[in-house]
Amino acid sequence: MRKYLRLTGALMKLSLMSQLEYRINFISGVMVEMGWMLVKLLYVAVVYRIGVNIGTFTPDHIMIFIGIYVLMTGFYMLYYLNFTLIGHMVQTGELDMYLVKPVSLQYIITLRQWSFPMFLTNATAGSILIIAGWHRAGLPVSFVRVAGFLFLLLCSNLLTYSLYLIPNLLSFWIISTGGLDNIIAAMWDFNNMPCMIYGKWMQRIGIFILPVFVITNFPGLFIMGELRPFMFVWAVGAPVIFFIIARLLWKRAVKNYSSASS
Repeated sequence: MRKYLRLTGALMKLSLMSQLEYRINFISGVMVEMGWMLVKLLYVAVVYRIGVNIGTFTPDHIMIFIGIYVLMTGFYMLYYLNFTLIGHMVQTGELDMYLVKPVSLQYIITLRQWSFPMFLTNATAGSILIIAGWHRAGLPVSFVRVAGFLFLLLCSNLLTYSLYLIPNLLSFWIISTGGLDNIIAAMWDFNNMPCMIYGKWMQRIGIFILPVFVITNFPGLFIMGELRPFMFVWAVGAPVIFFIIARLLWKRAVKNYSSASS
């Protein structure tokens, strides 16, 4: 573990240095992401303008859900580019160069590049929305709530990594995966509002089968005191289960891989 923590630090440093090599590109990347951020913030403006309530949740509670969605988008965007490049590496045979490196192949392929412009913008805006919504909603602040919230965010990050890696592994079996990006983006955007706006069957699918709602809804429900014990257990168990599934599928995909030169 110590070895991989040091390697992660080195890869992050290398990624940041390469992105700051041309500072105009770095700044423009931040500016572009800020433009997308303004679009996301329109959700908050619309919610407050209409004054909509979803069950017992007021616009202040909904702001927390949107803030968690924005924050988690920042974490996801940190390494998302690696997922999109898997298909290219398989098709061109670039994957061959990584097969012989003395580290986990899954680790080096999925976590070698880090996108800081996207992360910084989303993480900053998301944190502000969460803190503002928490304060405006009058929710209590205690060590248990803050620690539990941060722990569930950690679980959500592991679930995000595992859940969204799985569809990208199709690159090992099919030639073109261009449509996958649109499908994955649509799956992610289901998280931008509380899952209560969907029907019961959609909620069950989004919680237990394709648990995208667990990623952003469960940390918010916890600090609101609305997360039942069973759901807390699932919030911890789902990341472990899907990481194991992703790991097994990765091994099978690599076993199926044929070099571009073979």
